[in-house]
Amino acid sequence: MSQLSVAVVVTRLQAGAGGVALRGALAIDPLRYEVTIIAGDSDGGADADGSSDSMLVRAAQAGLHVIRVPELVPQISPVNDARALRRLTEQLTAGGYDVVHTHSAKAGALGRIAAGRAGVPRVVHTYHGFPFHEFQSRVRRGAYIGVERYLARRTDVFLAVGASVAAEAVRKGVAAPERTRVINPAIERTKSTASPAVRAAARAELGVPVGCKVVGTVGRVDYQKAPECFVDAVAALSRPDVYAVWIGDGPMRQRMLRRAARLGLGGRFVCTGHRDDVPYLLAGLDVFAMASRYEGLPCAVAEAMTAGLPVVATAVNAVPDVVIPGETGLLASPERPRQLAAAIGYMLSQPAEAARMAAAGRRLIGDSFAPQALAGILEASYEGGVGVMHPRRNPALVGAA
Repeated sequence: MSQLSVAVVVTRLQAGAGGVALRGALAIDPLRYEVTIIAGDSDGGADADGSSDSMLVRAAQAGLHVIRVPELVPQISPVNDARALRRLTEQLTAGGYDVVHTHSAKAGALGRIAAGRAGVPRVVHTYHGFPFHEFQSRVRRGAYIGVERYLARRTDVFLAVGASVAAEAVRKGVAAPERTRVINPAIERTKSTASPAVRAAARAELGVPVGCKVVGTVGRVDYQKAPECFVDAVAALSRPDVYAVWIGDGPMRQRMLRRAARLGLGGRFVCTGHRDDVPYLLAGLDVFAMASRYEGLPCAVAEAMTAGLPVVATAVNAVPDVVIPGETGLLASPERPRQLAAAIGYMLSQPAEAARMAAAGRRLIGDSFAPQALAGILEASYEGGVGVMHPRRNPALVGAA
């Protein structure tokens, strides 16, 4: 069997969409697929699961081809966007790829347009979440939905990280039902609980005194992740024995630290910056808490659950697929830090209940988040097992009037 040539296009090869993209590329059979990663440049903010540079190095070391397109940036930038589209079209034309697989909003837009111009036979797109959300104006949200409907007509297969994301994609008319499949991030299974020695070492690394409780999160410090809500929730606990840890970095880091100091958490709030040893540091937490305004299905939540941590998260997008209230964790409304604080407080004050939910969460993640499960869906998507009819040959297009 001859190899299929696959170009994976992603805005940033960092945690989140970039992490899912890389793990998927590494999970599929290298004897059947020749993979090229085409990624934009880092914006200077390292992410918790690895910076853009470190993950690109990992991709290259694994034998994947790596191409950088610095003009492919996440924010709207007419000049950069025009240059990125031209470079992507040139790269996809020269590469003669059989499949283009795009991830995230910006790479999904420019990559799919470029793939059409280059005449790529098969186009796959993964929705990790959406560029539209409830915290935008109606006009802006409508514009984003319109763009996604336009791009849907140029897409063979839609993959969605989480069932709720898939349902929203179909409901909004940005994905065709018969060509949509749910995927889960590839998470390596770990021991359910860390040894006391590892736990003590992780807490010492974080600078947490013996006997204190630790509430932590993992993610980029930006608007999506609502760092100010995380700070406010910890402050609302009014417990001097609780330390807060944010593993990650981003443009709102200094603002977050100033807020923590202003609310009296300066000595009990740790922001580690970029770390390559996230699973090790998770061992030092008592509760994992996520305050995000919007998400797909965050890898960080799945990793915390497989590590055996009790999880509290905001009820956004696909998060309730895995954080089932009272069963595998607790949910709070976004931008409601006191509600988030109440859920965290319950986990800290009811250790038996927290342990029960943590164990159930680990069982739920189970084998469905294994790399081989993701590989099976990707291979079917690339070879025609999903979305047999190409949309350009199918007049029944999503979003059509």
